[in-house]
Amino acid sequence: MFRMLAVMSVVGILAFAATAQESSGISTTVLVKSDSSWDGTPLPSYPKGAPEITVLRIAIPPGEALPLHRHPVINAGILLSGELTVTTDKNETKILKEGDALVEVVGKWHYGRNTGKGPAVILVFYAGERGKPITERK
Repeated sequence: MFRMLAVMSVVGILAFAATAQESSGISTTVLVKSDSSWDGTPLPSYPKGAPEITVLRIAIPPGEALPLHRHPVINAGILLSGELTVTTDKNETKILKEGDALVEVVGKWHYGRNTGKGPAVILVFYAGERGKPITERK
């Protein structure tokens, strides 16, 4: 009986929170939700070790490119400003405009080039493993 009351209380609190959220003008938008990267490759399983989340803000000047690299971990990002073209070593490309989100390729060599007129700023979230690299350079 106690468990049932506890569950009912939690459901009531969540319903109240959802109503309060809607009435206060707060909104939620899913930017990206996927089980595969932008090129359609299924994402790998999460590592078995101690988790470590890393969040990077990367700013790329106009015309500049990141070095060729790959990520051994799942990561996703959102382009905060500018334009960014991501290209794999197989010449697969993804063009991002301000506000676009993507799930990055895992284990594939690639680079990002700022193809816009202003700085390209991307915020990237990495789901890694403590003590292990999130990026490898060629």
